[in-house]
Amino acid sequence: MRHVRLLAATGTAVAALALTACGNGTGTEDEGSSQSTAVETDAPRTAEDTAGGTTGGGTGSPGGTAGAVGGTADGKTVTGTHKPGGGSGTSAGQGGQGTGGSGGGSAVLCNGTNTKVTAQLLNRPLNHMLLTVRNTGSKSCDLPYYPVLRFDQMQWVPQPDKETQPQAVVSLAPGESGYAGVLLSAADGSGTGGQTAHKLTLAFQGYTPNSSGGPSAIPALPAKGVYYDSALKVTYWEQDLELINGW
Repeated sequence: MRHVRLLAATGTAVAALALTACGNGTGTEDEGSSQSTAVETDAPRTAEDTAGGTTGGGTGSPGGTAGAVGGTADGKTVTGTHKPGGGSGTSAGQGGQGTGGSGGGSAVLCNGTNTKVTAQLLNRPLNHMLLTVRNTGSKSCDLPYYPVLRFDQMQWVPQPDKETQPQAVVSLAPGESGYAGVLLSAADGSGTGGQTAHKLTLAFQGYTPNSSGGPSAIPALPAKGVYYDSALKVTYWEQDLELINGW
């Protein structure tokens, strides 16, 4: 397990995201189905990494010294004078911007339109479920944070195990898969409010905590449904399946 805590999420805002994502969706519950249904949500917010500013050079007239070095990250010009010998100089800097992305072009967010999502009940560990998201698009896609789950008409959002937070956002090349684990119920029976669900809506997050990552997915559940209680929680998205198997 990794213990890096780079990103934070609040339950209330994530709950709003989950409820919004589920507003107009319908799903299937056929056992063994490999299809998932996409549900339209708000457009994703993108994140830009701004870096910048080039350092300007100074020039001076004969008998003088160079002017002050200029240039700031926001592109403002800085001028200065220094005249021990009667000379003056000016310099200017220009700001620059850079946007993060994967090689070959900007990455997009993984969501219900460019992925196939499956939900598989596991025999071991007990009361666990594996979520698999495969990139079916033509571009690399990113899986920020963790899946926002909603069983049936559930009015609360399962929180993530923060110890599973990866050091970097999971990015899937076309055809690659990402994974998340779900603890459905307490093995010792200490959970409360247990019930059986027949529909699962999975919402994707954007590059900022609790923002919409685009259309949700509705992976099929077994015909008999899935039992969960108040112990329900999830992992962050992971690139390596072994990290989920060891959770």
